[in-house]
Amino acid sequence: MTSDEALMLEFQGGSRAAFEELFARYRKPLYGFFGRRLNNPERAEDLVQETFLAVIRAASRYEPRALVRTYLYGIALNLLAAERRKLSTSSTLGQSAPEPKTDGTPEYVLWVRQAMEKLDSPDREILMLREYEQLSYSDIAELLRIPVNTVRSRLFRSRLALKSYLESEAKTNPGLRASAWQPHPRRRGMQ
Repeated sequence: MTSDEALMLEFQGGSRAAFEELFARYRKPLYGFFGRRLNNPERAEDLVQETFLAVIRAASRYEPRALVRTYLYGIALNLLAAERRKLSTSSTLGQSAPEPKTDGTPEYVLWVRQAMEKLDSPDREILMLREYEQLSYSDIAELLRIPVNTVRSRLFRSRLALKSYLESEAKTNPGLRASAWQPHPRRRGMQ
């Protein structure tokens, strides 16, 4: 299997197949990245496309100083920041951001989402980059331009805060605690 960095260099040299392979590898992870942060599937898909358009536009300037994965998430973070600015501007003009869809979502998933929203924005972002995007501490540090030890301390602090919130909610709402530990229906066949 060809590395992402080799594919990016091949794309830089004009290989369409290399770009298609990078797109195939990162389309779903980037969609998840945007989808978890915006709660708008259509806009998440648009931002994935914009991320790859930015890669195409900047291909001639690409230098393999970092992992392609880090490079892509850096572009995605910039697009996300612009999108949030746009949403906050439209919210101040009387338009409200779309409500997250909850149809068919298990109650404990909504519970965790609510807990995540209670975290400070920088801490929540670090937690999401680590847990959802599976980025290493050094990748997160590079993306956010902060020291690795800052990533570690913020991640530790955000995990503690999340745990504390979830535990306090579990005490006040025992139904959530019980539903969170029910076996997943698709896993029953493995008895």
